[in-house]
Amino acid sequence: MNLQLPYGRDFLSLNIPDDRLQGVLTSGLHRYKPEADQNTLVERALENPVGTSHLYELARGKKQILLLASDHTRPVPSRAIIPPVLRELRRGSPDADITILIATGCHRATTRDELCEKFGDEIVAREKIVVHDCDEAEFVNIGTLPSGGACIINRLVMDADLVVAEGFIEPHFFAGYSGSRKSILPGVANRKTVLANHCSAFITSPAARTGILEGNPIHADMVWAARAARLAFVVNAVINEKKEAVYVVAGDMEKAHEAGCKFLSDLC
Repeated sequence: MNLQLPYGRDFLSLNIPDDRLQGVLTSGLHRYKPEADQNTLVERALENPVGTSHLYELARGKKQILLLASDHTRPVPSRAIIPPVLRELRRGSPDADITILIATGCHRATTRDELCEKFGDEIVAREKIVVHDCDEAEFVNIGTLPSGGACIINRLVMDADLVVAEGFIEPHFFAGYSGSRKSILPGVANRKTVLANHCSAFITSPAARTGILEGNPIHADMVWAARAARLAFVVNAVINEKKEAVYVVAGDMEKAHEAGCKFLSDLC
């Protein structure tokens, strides 16, 4: 049997003799048929937020709005998510100063070419985009994580009067699931905070496993950080092997994330 293993933007071929092949595990996402195209799914999610008001209502009266976006290492369908999110923010507050902060965590900086690939040339040319640097950004300490580490995050987050995030949800080998609260920690946190959270003591916890949120010390830190940072609204997608959104949820940082994790858990 010839297996095609995803590798970078391409595939590696691996030939396995039939008598050496025990089986091939595939995700239920491969068989899942979305209710609509990804643009429609985003619109529906924004029209039906989970656990909070519509985004345009949250934006009313806000002057400094921060939109957290995933970086080049995450296959978030940002071209489908970011334009309607910006539209809803400006619907609620036409004169707001909106900054898109790229939540790189401890990854290298996203290049302009990668930003254009992610958002499209028009968004990059028109919008104010800042790339987070976990070492060199201006930071503020907003408290102590449940684990005992200092929660130090990019000052742009605390200077904003509305914080919104895009992202995607997939099984994560020690955070349980990706998405939502991870836009703050590790997304826009200082390296010291990321290392305090992504430490061997927590990763070896029996609760720090794929698909587990309850009792997960890494997840608990991340949720605490997102609350302290006042992350008010998220738009998160579940994607298929083609990196297309097949499910989108929007709304409260915790409740919307729980809905997305529940959808995904039934297919993984």
